[in-house]
Amino acid sequence: MTGSAEDLELKDRLSLIENMIAEGRHTTANCGWIFLLWGVAYYIAIAWSTFAHYDLAWPITMSGTFALMSFIFWRRRGNRPMTTIRRALGSSWIATAISMFVILDAIGFSGRADCRISIAIAATLIGTANAASSIILKWKLQFACAVVWWAASIISCYGTFTQSSIAFLAAIFLCQIVFGIYLMIREVQAHRQEASHA
Repeated sequence: MTGSAEDLELKDRLSLIENMIAEGRHTTANCGWIFLLWGVAYYIAIAWSTFAHYDLAWPITMSGTFALMSFIFWRRRGNRPMTTIRRALGSSWIATAISMFVILDAIGFSGRADCRISIAIAATLIGTANAASSIILKWKLQFACAVVWWAASIISCYGTFTQSSIAFLAAIFLCQIVFGIYLMIREVQAHRQEASHA
């Protein structure tokens, strides 16, 4: 009788873990628009700073994007409870954003900015956040995004400025734009499934 109760408890715990992972993936799919938004913002900042040679292009674009994201996130959030998985995912991304803000601003304002090193740092940090999310969610596709970001970081350290720029632009396209669109498609499909089951 005790063995049966322990087996049932173990199955309940495994079911809870599986449900938490599924909920985390669902949460990430609901945030596909964030990946897309930031991908577009990176392209805007790159184009603005490159073609207009405007030193404040990055701080203005990133601040504006953060404000827009916060507003949209606040409007979409609704009454969804804060779960452990959401808190873990959110914490890793917030820590990454703060780290990027601190180090990249410090490099930029110090006057010692090296574009290749800045790209390597940004790509490494974004890769780290993707890796943390993928490990929490056991999601291989998001880990592939982390690998792409890390590859861009390595290319930035060893390659020329042109190679570094191309790698960074490709990582943005694949890991922000394409991955964001993929997540948004998953979200739409999930909503259709929920509607068909209701």
